[in-house]
Amino acid sequence: MWKWLPAAVGVNVLLGIPGVVPVWLLWYYASNGPLADLGWTRREATENDGMLLWLLIVVPVNAAFLLVWWLANRPVRRRMALDSRMYWPAGALMALVPTFILMLVL
Repeated sequence: MWKWLPAAVGVNVLLGIPGVVPVWLLWYYASNGPLADLGWTRREATENDGMLLWLLIVVPVNAAFLLVWWLANRPVRRRMALDSRMYWPAGALMALVPTFILMLVL
């Protein structure tokens, strides 16, 4: 079980590098749409194309990333023999590590 731990960490952190793009797209959509409507953020001044266009971009990009992430993690999770309730949230957090690092650096 523990010999697969480096594989699990590696797969998720490496997939987290391109995963920065879907996270950014979600933030951009949320900050210019629902969060701006609630008054929690300000809309981008030049964003006047509407939110439907962004939704047409955000949904396929995030769906493709989640599909690749899930397909890459399935065999590793099986070999790790961990409970799904523990593996998948831990894998998601590991995939967010590159995003957190970028947020700290920039």
